[in-house]
Amino acid sequence: MPELTVPGEPPVALHFTDSGGEGRPVVLIHGWPLSEAAWVRQTPVLAAAGYRVVTYDRRGFGRSDKPEEGYDYDTLASDLNELMLGLDLTDTVLVGFSMGGGEVARYIGTYGTGRLAGAVLAAAIPPGLGITEANPDGAGPQSFFDGLADQCAADRAGFLDGFMHTFFSSAEGGLKVAETDVQEALAIASLGSDTALPACIRIWSTDFQDDLRAVDVPLLVIHGDGDQNVPFAKSAARVPAYVPHARLHVIADGPHGINVSHTAEFNRVLLEFLDSL
Repeated sequence: MPELTVPGEPPVALHFTDSGGEGRPVVLIHGWPLSEAAWVRQTPVLAAAGYRVVTYDRRGFGRSDKPEEGYDYDTLASDLNELMLGLDLTDTVLVGFSMGGGEVARYIGTYGTGRLAGAVLAAAIPPGLGITEANPDGAGPQSFFDGLADQCAADRAGFLDGFMHTFFSSAEGGLKVAETDVQEALAIASLGSDTALPACIRIWSTDFQDDLRAVDVPLLVIHGDGDQNVPFAKSAARVPAYVPHARLHVIADGPHGINVSHTAEFNRVLLEFLDSL
């Protein structure tokens, strides 16, 4: 089982999978409360197209270590940077789903784009869901996210069940996948730690406005307009104001989990973007 150890107190072992090969690296960063297993419908397609596909479990999730701290975007972006350096990835495309889009944005804002050929925000939270004086167009104040975190901590199983059904349901069309898909996602979520799950909810409010302004590589933004977890109007629709060259693709009646509910469209748009670089 490949692991990369991030230095610190304590050091954190990150589980990752690397398809290898000579193709351009594509790093897929999962959303909450999942793991690299959430990319199962993308990884073989990208590998078959000749790309070197790298996935990993965020600290606290999947098969990675589950420390009691480090659940902030500076640390999570540092984890991503350690992976990039450890595998010596260059000319890479970062693909961040949901809260994984925060890692993409903060990585670029902190470490630059010297190792990147492009980036993708998929159903992602930037430019900022938290409402503040500097970000008045967010989705809610910090107290809203803290309340969700408290609910998760108090009733983990009930919260996750409700969240994952909403995850795969559009605002107008209801559940867009089979119930078996929901249950598979819940099985993946079961590996998340009791610390990481609520701690990560609290940081969904992080402000990425300055990070997005640093994006100087091609950027694809793909989002469902029926997303109930990360509303399109509060996230993807705002990105071009910060990254004018961004390519925006809207999946009609797409829920949050568009890589599962609309696999064919998602994969087609992602591959078209990758092939254009």
